[in-house]
Parts: sequence; structure tokens; C-alpha cells
Amino acid sequence: MVTPTQSPAMPSDLREAYPFTSHYLPSQGGQLHYIDEGPRDQPVVVCVHGNPTWSFYWRHLILQLRQHFRVVAPDHIGCGLSDKPQQFSYRLKDHVANLEHLLDHLGITRSSLVVHDWGGAIGIGWAIQHPERVQSLVVTNTAAFRSPYMPLSIRLTRAPGLGPLLVRGCNAFARAAIYRATARGLPRLASKGLLFPYNSWANRIGTLRFVQDIPMNEQHPSWSTLKSIEEGLVQLGSRPMLVLWGEADWCFTPWFRDQWKQRFPRAEVHSWAKVGHYLMEDAPDQAADTIHAFLAKNDSPPHA
Repeated sequence: MVTPTQSPAMPSDLREAYPFTSHYLPSQGGQLHYIDEGPRDQPVVVCVHGNPTWSFYWRHLILQLRQHFRVVAPDHIGCGLSDKPQQFSYRLKDHVANLEHLLDHLGITRSSLVVHDWGGAIGIGWAIQHPERVQSLVVTNTAAFRSPYMPLSIRLTRAPGLGPLLVRGCNAFARAAIYRATARGLPRLASKGLLFPYNSWANRIGTLRFVQDIPMNEQHPSWSTLKSIEEGLVQLGSRPMLVLWGEADWCFTPWFRDQWKQRFPRAEVHSWAKVGHYLMEDAPDQAADTIHAFLAKNDSPPHA
């Protein structure tokens, strides 16, 4: 069995930008890293990242919320400061199971979810199994349903032979995102932080497995999982929802935003024309203020 691979020690400038206490939990695949900030007696917010980001992506939001909320932000196995096993399945159902394991371990019986990118399917995948534990939902440039749409550049990263060379050998997926996932450009420190955990062939295993796990037909192992998540969205129809969208997203285009609006017509929706896929990087203050106001307004117990 291959020993899980972990990220190196974080340099001081990144630690200053990400001034949180690290926690670890044994889980499927290895040690799951997570952040748990704020008062334990306050409403809980769970931030679920996508690919190729990690909990560093939520740093601005965590800093704003942690005075009045308990904020939990895991790194999926293969991402961030979590272990990066070389022989783990990296399927959607396994990431959902790890999130459930974490929230059960922490004794969290009610929480609001903030999700982005692949975090949408993972977070909502947990939520439809436990709708009674969901207080409210914040969805940002993400999906929890099947789509016929896949950009050419992502299809290339899934190609046999070429995909591993690009993603694991050249770090092309994470490096391209530094430029393509932002409409305003990233500061050097943000780029450094987002790339930090993915510094070797071994440490990029999760980045590759995530793109390979996008189900586009019924033969894919995760097709039935995503189909079940999509069909389960109806269970969350009574929960308050905030939809935040960077309109300049070349991957999760406004088509995905409209899908959320159709499924949740009562959702509060905000979109910004000059914001890309990395919404929390392009508009950190604007997004964090909007999320904070929404959560403060909807921190009462959820409907039965």
C-alpha cells in the first residue's frame, strides 16, 4: 500500500494569510485536514471547496465570520493539507462520506453550507441525506446536477496519457486556474497559496482524479451518485438559499446559475459581471459581506 503524501510545511507569508489552527481526522484515504474556527456555541457554517482549491480559498470569509459563527472548512482527501494517497478511489461518494464523517465527529447537528465548484456536489450530497440538519445554503459557481456541458480544456485533462502529463506533470490545471478562474487577476500571495499544496507529481493526484470523476454518461462510476444528488435537491426546497455568481466564469457559466434559479425560485440571487470562477478571490469583501448578511438573517432553526 502506498503511503499517503502530505504537503510540506506552510511558509510564514501563507501562514499569516491563513492564520487558522489545523486539525486532522482519520478518514477514508488518510488524514483529513480541516479548520474549525469561532465560538462553539454559535451557528455553524460549513465551507466546502472544489478543485483545484482548498480551504485557503475561504480565508477571507472565515476571518469575517469567525467572530459570530463557528466555521468549519475541510480539505478533501487529495487536496490542501489533507493526505494525498496514490491508490484512493477519489469518487464523489467517498468525498461525501468523508464530509459526513467529519460533521458527525464534530457533533454538528445543524449547519449552513457554503459551497463552490465540486464542493457543490459534495456538500449537497451530504445535505440531501440529512435535510433536517441543513439550516441554509449558499451556492457559488457550482453545480449539484448533471450537465451536458464540458469545456474542451477540461476534456483534454481527462484524456488518457495526456491528462496525467498535463495535470500531474505540468500542474497545468491548477496553474491555468490562477489565470483563467479570475477576471481581475490574483495577487502573488493568493496564487502562491492556491498552488502551495500541489507541488509535485504525487501531490497532484487529487487534482487529476477530480476531473476524471466528472460523470458525463451512465457508464461513469459517479453518474448514479450525481443523479441521486440531483433528484434529492427537492428535499432542500424549503431551506433559505443564497446564489452568488461570477458571471465571467468560463466553466460554470450563467447557464448553471439559471439552473439553480429554476430549481430554487425563492433563492436570493446576486451576480457580478466582472467576477470569475474564483468569486472569493475576485470579490472577497463583497461576497463575504453578502454571505454574512444572509447567514445573520437566516440563523434560526430550519424547517422540519
